Amino acid sequence: MKEKGQQKAKAIVEMENLEQLNLNAAGLDIGAEEIYACVPVGRDTETVRCFKSFSADLRELAAWLKQCGITTVAMESTGVYWIPVYEILAEAGFELYLVNARHLKNVSGRKSDVLDCQWIQRLHTYGLLQGSFRPDEAICGLRERIRQRDMLISYRSSHIQHMQKALEQMNLKLTVVVADITGVTGLTIIRAILGGEHDPQTLASYRHPSCARSEHEIAKALDGNYRAEHLFTLQQAVELYDFYTMQIQKCDETIEAQYSTFTPQIDIDLTPLPPPRVRERPGKGNTPTFDLRRHLYQMAGVDLTQIDGVNVLTAQKIISEIGLDMSKWPTVKHFTSWLNLCPNNQITGGKVIKRSRKKRSNPAAQALSMAAQSLNRSQSALGAFYRRMRAKHGPQKANVAASHKLARIIYFMLKNKTPYRDIGSSQYEQQQRQRQIRNLHRQAQRLGYSIEPALS
Repeated sequence: MKEKGQQKAKAIVEMENLEQLNLNAAGLDIGAEEIYACVPVGRDTETVRCFKSFSADLRELAAWLKQCGITTVAMESTGVYWIPVYEILAEAGFELYLVNARHLKNVSGRKSDVLDCQWIQRLHTYGLLQGSFRPDEAICGLRERIRQRDMLISYRSSHIQHMQKALEQMNLKLTVVVADITGVTGLTIIRAILGGEHDPQTLASYRHPSCARSEHEIAKALDGNYRAEHLFTLQQAVELYDFYTMQIQKCDETIEAQYSTFTPQIDIDLTPLPPPRVRERPGKGNTPTFDLRRHLYQMAGVDLTQIDGVNVLTAQKIISEIGLDMSKWPTVKHFTSWLNLCPNNQITGGKVIKRSRKKRSNPAAQALSMAAQSLNRSQSALGAFYRRMRAKHGPQKANVAASHKLARIIYFMLKNKTPYRDIGSSQYEQQQRQRQIRNLHRQAQRLGYSIEPALS
């Protein structure tokens, strides 16, 4: 019998010598102006060569690697400098590994471009590097356009704030009586103000019939001080808003054309698009003017917008970031780990000393987090799950747990092409109640007791 305080014997593992798995491996250290490439010893008179970052030099780099018998190349994901290098080497037929910079840390105090490319080549030779996920070229093209659209929307929102500031400086309380100043009523009134109309009653007559506030309330809010400098600021903000709106429309046209290049995964005539869970009007808010939901359904083979909390823009963002090939992740646990939605437990001495998540930005995980926040009042199984987690762990952990559940649902929908079916909040709560009852019976049986339901 082990005495008190005696340490448990730990198994000793025999460490074998590392085997060289990639004999034809090269390593690249990429900079803005120069690229250092390292090949195995004996392939050329120089094992390390420096190339400029111009396209002609990149093609010369590809030819030199071919001459040295290189078949696989590892490089560090440095800003955006790696993109042209990756594309040219991919066209040349190399197997490429785009490696996270966190996985390439060298010995401190020995840092140079030559040592970095040699270190990358050595790690890649022994198969110690893991390439970052990168979807196929068609998805990459779609992703770049969608990211550009998101950037334009962000820039446009800044000018909406400038419009609001100019109105407040003139003491025009349009934001109080109108829910959205970029809506029909708001923009009509603002354009009339810039056209020289400053009479509150006349401006209030431009109210749309569906506006919640009356003409009297709107006229009272538009009685302000129309100073020339503030009108000039408002004019420029509106012009910039219109410019970015035009650019977003052009971006939508290219996105719609990109969707037409994908092979449909489903015959929409045989399997029509299911009724929408929530009615979304095209062109409302930041939604594109074309039928985005139909394109996503034909492209993915399933309708992700049937999931509570996931709208068309969220579904588009997720698909553009992860693609459609779920075989990139062997299991759903690999997928949620890639999304940084799993715990990063730090263990020492057999004990967990810290439980946290890796602080890394993932656009798909951010989209899932925004979708999870909308589940607070949802009368669905996901909404009931979110409220249960929030009551148990707080809103922050509930958001992560709901994002994790959404990621699992999306993984299996895209992998198995199965539609989503919501069981409802009442049935979910009933299942949780039955689960608690089974746990109570199990605990009572372990303690030698039995539980009987109370008589009503």
